Amino acid sequence: MEKTKIGNYRWVICALLFFATTINYVDRQILGYLKPTLEIEFNWTETDYANIVMIFAACYAFGYVIFGNFIDKIGSKLGYVVSIIIWSVAAIAHAFVKSTFGFGAARAILGLGEAGNFPAAVKAVAEWFPKKERALATGIFNSGTSIGAVAAPILVPWLLGTYGWQQAFIITGALGFIWLIFWWLFYEIPSKQKRLALPEYEFIHSDNEVTTEATSKPIKWAALLRIKQTWVFIIGKFLTDPIWWFFLFWLPSYFSTTFALDLKKPSIHLVVIYTATTFGSIGGGYLSSYLIKKGWTPFKARKISLLIAAIVVTPIMLAQFATDIWFAVGIISIAAAAHQAWSSNIFTVVSDLFPKRAVSSVVGMGGFVGSMGSTLFPLLVGSLLDYYKAAGNIGAGYNILFTICGCTYLVAWTIIHFLTREMKPVEESLREL
Repeated sequence: MEKTKIGNYRWVICALLFFATTINYVDRQILGYLKPTLEIEFNWTETDYANIVMIFAACYAFGYVIFGNFIDKIGSKLGYVVSIIIWSVAAIAHAFVKSTFGFGAARAILGLGEAGNFPAAVKAVAEWFPKKERALATGIFNSGTSIGAVAAPILVPWLLGTYGWQQAFIITGALGFIWLIFWWLFYEIPSKQKRLALPEYEFIHSDNEVTTEATSKPIKWAALLRIKQTWVFIIGKFLTDPIWWFFLFWLPSYFSTTFALDLKKPSIHLVVIYTATTFGSIGGGYLSSYLIKKGWTPFKARKISLLIAAIVVTPIMLAQFATDIWFAVGIISIAAAAHQAWSSNIFTVVSDLFPKRAVSSVVGMGGFVGSMGSTLFPLLVGSLLDYYKAAGNIGAGYNILFTICGCTYLVAWTIIHFLTREMKPVEESLREL
């Protein structure tokens, strides 16, 4: 008997999510590559730069709170539209500011808008993929964070050298509006998508919960915060998001100060690091999906994948002994790739444990807490680096930070492990409240 052809339209949706996430990170990370130029332009210290990163992170955190609930109410299609318009306008606005305060204000609005990306994307994956494919789909769209980071060290120095820093912001900011055209033309939820064939529709819904009047009502945040499943994601994001932000915003500066890397030229070293994160993101998603196909329960597969990622991060502590730039690149590449494997699985845990009506809200809560951690961490980073810079040994500050990076994931996994010893379905936990 011939096997029914399922169809692949869901992967078109995944591609849209991937490109949105790529643009999100290009717009975000451009700051790290323009830092030496902007330090001269605005007379910034390391603490000034840390404060600007902190402002972005704080507004990004509150943006998660706003968009998490907003997207569950109006849907992923319109939610994404609002998000990308706000962040693209803000990205372009950087080119027109004349002061450090104005630059901070533009970063604040950028943070608010960019926060809508992950709640919308994770919700869209829950809508378009069965559980056995969600980690891989999440890994693919989440690899956009890596591709954006790969594109930045090539694109931004070229734009800077050719057109200047203002035009670099304008050109990268305009990419969001181009993406918006394709999103509006090609995205609808499966039940409204006329391009979707019936076999693929049935495959997408093959293991989803059955929606009834009782299970279609929104779940209040107060109720979500009273169950352990929510805290699995919150703890995972709070402890590890700051590390990823450190990789994004300070690695270019680290290589510049430690190995005299010229950030006005395309950097193969940073391209290698962020290319490795692409493999980590997709590989981490593939690993847990593979374990599920082998008969593991979804949550056990995610949990073991998280443990492997946490262990693989630890060698970054050896970066403090690097005297050769390529040794540092190798160690940091492994750690950054492991973070992305962690990220792919921690996002997928939400769509595994929660009904679709709550996915965006939970991602919003976890994203808010993770971004608050990312708001506080730059204070430590800036203070440490300024202190050791004044002492003539800025490398010692980076050594402390790399040690923190190496330990954090195992701490996070241990807490998650004790929270999940007796894990129940969310609906059952809510009924017991």
